[in-house]
Amino acid sequence: MPKLIVGDKKDLGGFSVARYIPQKAQRMVGPFVFFDHIGPAVFPAGKGVNVRPHPHIGLATVTYLFAGSMLHRDSLGSVQEIHPGDVNWMVAGSGIVHSERETHEVRSGEHDLHGLQLWVALPPDMQDVDPDFLHVSKNDLPCVYRPGVMMRVLLGSAYERVSPVRTFSSMLYVDVLGEAGRTIPHPDPAMEVAAFIVSGRVTVNGEEAIANDFVVLSEDDAEIRIEEDTRLVLIGGTAFAQKPLVHWNFVAYKPEDIDAARERWENGGFPAIPGDDEEHIPLP
Repeated sequence: MPKLIVGDKKDLGGFSVARYIPQKAQRMVGPFVFFDHIGPAVFPAGKGVNVRPHPHIGLATVTYLFAGSMLHRDSLGSVQEIHPGDVNWMVAGSGIVHSERETHEVRSGEHDLHGLQLWVALPPDMQDVDPDFLHVSKNDLPCVYRPGVMMRVLLGSAYERVSPVRTFSSMLYVDVLGEAGRTIPHPDPAMEVAAFIVSGRVTVNGEEAIANDFVVLSEDDAEIRIEEDTRLVLIGGTAFAQKPLVHWNFVAYKPEDIDAARERWENGGFPAIPGDDEEHIPLP
């Protein structure tokens, strides 16, 4: 039977973020260790998202928007505005710093924002890879078209399509649009898989899920039945034998690696972001 996870919703002043993993009820889904649903929000002119420079180790972040835009900068010198349907994939590895803000053009008028930010844990033998950043346009992501169903494969492989994003373990991340009465087969019963309902209503093994529900599928849940026009995302992957530690923005397999990253950030040991080096988020 499917398992329903309730998001931990926080008001961040003008918009909300709901965190679905990690929680006590579900620490991971495959390699995914963090799932945040951002918005939907409408900001007045002069207000919006303004995440100051902060560090990461041992993970890859993936940003995907349904509405609005965000401006990514990082310590590699990457500068990339992301729009709905695109993928920003940032590999932190041994250490990276990034910020998430908005352009002058966006900030100067009323604007909306709605999307997802996920973290993928790197396997133990890959946690110290060199940092990297990749932006993939929505037009370069593979799609699946079936009667009444459209699917876009963002990461990994699913439904005989493979994303161009280089990943480090077996996984999938799929954006699905489906009409009422259609069904979505379980993408891979050998994987841990969850569905987040963006809008609409579905049933899984007779259990109903509606907008903002996060449903962890069991291997016996053969399909998702779409009861009304729905948008959902599927995430998943092979379960990690060794579960990583998650502390603040750091993912590692040894407490001493977390401690070293904390000390490194506190002492200015991480690289700066070119053009965005005058402020930062302090160590909590």
